[in-house]
Amino acid sequence: MAKAATQSRTRNGRLTQAQLDARAQQRTEDDELIRAAQKGERAAFDALVRRYDQSVLRLALHMLGNEQDAQDVHQEAFIKAYRHLGNFRFECSFYTWLYRIVTNLCLDQLRRRKSRREDPATVLDSSGEEMDLMANISDERAMANPGRELDRKLMSEQIGAALNKLTPRERTVFELKHYQGLKLRTIGEMLSTTEETAKNTLFRATRKLRASLAELHT
Repeated sequence: MAKAATQSRTRNGRLTQAQLDARAQQRTEDDELIRAAQKGERAAFDALVRRYDQSVLRLALHMLGNEQDAQDVHQEAFIKAYRHLGNFRFECSFYTWLYRIVTNLCLDQLRRRKSRREDPATVLDSSGEEMDLMANISDERAMANPGRELDRKLMSEQIGAALNKLTPRERTVFELKHYQGLKLRTIGEMLSTTEETAKNTLFRATRKLRASLAELHT
């Protein structure tokens, strides 16, 4: 019965007790590493970097859609985290604090793109090849059906173009929610705002995306 209840919670999108325990254990370990790093132990900070290295890079890549820009933000975020680690007060988890740094750097990058009107509709990797924004959404039927796969790639391009029409903050909230799976309360903390404001921003972003995609199909 307990096993069935656990499975039910998982299907409903809630964390299981094991996942909650693992998250609490990770936060405890993070706090120990932070305290050591604040005392000048470089190895402790290096351990934090290894723990969150790939997560930071994935977040930056999803938000910016450009591998070189993501690499730049990735590097700058950890430099900034190292410089300001002494200001960490353990009022939130380290990943929330670190993601706040990353999202702010990405927002700055997106604003600079908008001001230069260089926010591309297509996404390129470091070799100049186009990347599929929806590559993280698998569809075995599409792979077995060339026509369906073509439709999926077309939809990916349309979504990319629609995302580029959002304001930097709207795009950030949308991608943190739907690509990173973060809660609105956490997103609000990262952007130094309230959960309600993050919710309203997500609503506006979703409405604009639907309108943009509807225009493409009329």
